[in-house]
Amino acid sequence: MVAPHPTPIHPFSASLSGLASADVPVPGGFSTTAYAYRKFLSQGGLDKEINELLDNPEIYEDVTKLMETGKYIREKILGTPFQPELEEALLAEWEKVSGGDENMAFAVRSSATAEDLPDASFAGQQETYLNVRGKGELFQKVHEVFASLFTDRAISYRHDRNFDHNKVALAATIQIM
Repeated sequence: MVAPHPTPIHPFSASLSGLASADVPVPGGFSTTAYAYRKFLSQGGLDKEINELLDNPEIYEDVTKLMETGKYIREKILGTPFQPELEEALLAEWEKVSGGDENMAFAVRSSATAEDLPDASFAGQQETYLNVRGKGELFQKVHEVFASLFTDRAISYRHDRNFDHNKVALAATIQIM
């Protein structure tokens, strides 16, 4: 987990859990939750600012405005520190899985709540990072995964398919490589 709140597991993480339950070898790891992601974005009204920016119809008519808006949102997310409880939970899970080994390599993968629907597939639109080593790089890559929900491509795809940006959330799944 990595959130002090019961929340449904994300599709990608659920698939991995199901495989592990069926005795299929799956690398160990942990995952953040939609709750943790939404709580992170709610800090300082960042979620409201993002929604206001994405409600502007002009960004969908001008690719330059879309790119500027996406870049601005990603930079705001990257510039917003994790709340202490998320940082503590990430660190605790990382230490449990890695034993504190700064050289252990992880994959930090995205899992969006609207990943594979009958009429849309968001798979591959968010970032994945390989060979992530140490807690500092882990925190940075989880931040980058969170920001990747707002790539220009992902924003445009959701808009073109009439998905409410505010209803899509993200988890970061962290696995041993």
